[in-house]
Amino acid sequence: MKKLIIVGAGGFGRELLQWCKDIQKVKQEWEIAGFIDDNRAALDGFTCDYQIIGTIEEWVPQEDQVFALAIAEPKTKEYVVRRLENRGAQFTSIIHPDARIGAFHSFGKGLVLYPNARITVNVRIGNFVTVLDNTSIGHDASVGDFTTFSASCGINGHVTIGNYVFFGCNASTIPGIQIGDECHIGVGSVVVNHLKSGVHVFGNPAKRIALPKMKKSEGEL
Repeated sequence: MKKLIIVGAGGFGRELLQWCKDIQKVKQEWEIAGFIDDNRAALDGFTCDYQIIGTIEEWVPQEDQVFALAIAEPKTKEYVVRRLENRGAQFTSIIHPDARIGAFHSFGKGLVLYPNARITVNVRIGNFVTVLDNTSIGHDASVGDFTTFSASCGINGHVTIGNYVFFGCNASTIPGIQIGDECHIGVGSVVVNHLKSGVHVFGNPAKRIALPKMKKSEGEL
């Protein structure tokens, strides 16, 4: 049985640990080993039954290890994944038993599906996509690599979403919308028009805004 290492020990990492435990109750997939994080103090002040066992910067992946990605900020995801994959890391998907998945889908590697996430039929999802609780992705939608959906998002049918897109909680789209790479959809926003790459929007209907740059430490949920 391989050892599972969670990459990122922030709030997202502690949530992902809980979902991994839920999976283990249904089927023993791996032996949970702990976290790796460049912030050695990430768990300070929090009750947790697993520890940080090393840093991302220094970790050397072994053949008996698999990794689960607990990072939300899309570009940070890619940066960390590339660093570890270049050293031979193998990433696994974490799909909670309470997630609902329809037929005729196509999923990339490193998918994270929280409890009550819903993916319907004929949906294509790229690599390292994160779908939090109560988010629904409708029929015939397409989602690019390293995209993150926060909780309770609603993605309607025939929507096309690019790479590195971030959806805040309760954001939604009307059917058939096209969203380019590196867009940021603010909390509670409703996207009613196509979005070019690199656009940041907020509101109902969603309108373009200037978004302050996030620090790396703010890239987790």
